[in-house]
Amino acid sequence: LTQPQVRECRERVAAVREAVGPDVDIIIELHSLPTVDVAIQLARVWEDLNCFYYEEPVHYLNSELHEIVARSIRIPTAAGERLYTRWGYRPYLEKRMISVIQPDLGLVGGLTEGKKICDYACVYDASVQAHVCGSPIATAAALQLEAAIPNFLIHEHHTNALKTWNVELCVPDLQPVGGVFEVPDRPGLGIELNEAVISKSPRVVVK
Repeated sequence: LTQPQVRECRERVAAVREAVGPDVDIIIELHSLPTVDVAIQLARVWEDLNCFYYEEPVHYLNSELHEIVARSIRIPTAAGERLYTRWGYRPYLEKRMISVIQPDLGLVGGLTEGKKICDYACVYDASVQAHVCGSPIATAAALQLEAAIPNFLIHEHHTNALKTWNVELCVPDLQPVGGVFEVPDRPGLGIELNEAVISKSPRVVVK
C-alpha cells in the first residue's frame, strides 16, 4: 500500500479507538483479502491501538502465510470460520499460527466435531470465538458449545441476528442483555422452530 493509504487505514482505526475509549475491544476483520506484506504493514501501524485480534489477515487456505504474519506482528491473530474438521485446524494449532479459533458449527462437522476442535485448541492455549452468522439455530448451538469449553473467549453476535426474519424464526429469541447471553437450559439446543412462521414460508418442490 502507498503511504497515504496506510495513513488512512491508521486514522480510521485510531478514530474508532478514540470514539469507544480504552475499554472496548476492537477486532480487525480482513477476510483473507490482503497479501502477506500488506497484512504485516497494516498490523504494524495499528499495534499501539490495543486491538483485540486480527482476523483472517491472509488467505485461510495458505497456513504458511498465516505463520509469516503471526511471527511478524504483535496483534494476536484469528482464523477458522472457513476451515473444516480437526485436520483443517491442525497446521494452525500445531505451529501456533493463531491465538483465536473461529469454528463454524455448520461447516466443521457439527457440535461433536466442533467440541473436539475446541479441545484440540485448548492444548495449544488457543481461545475460541465460534463463527455465528446464520439462523437462531446457529446461535443456540454456539452458545451450548461455548458453555461447555474452558477456552471460550467471546460470542459473535452478527447483525443477521437482529433482522426480523431471523428473530421470528425460533422461540425463544436469543438476544444478549447488557452484552451477556443466558445459555438456554431447555432440551436440545434450548430453542424450537416457530411453526407459525415456518408455515408461512414458500414451499418449493424440486423434481
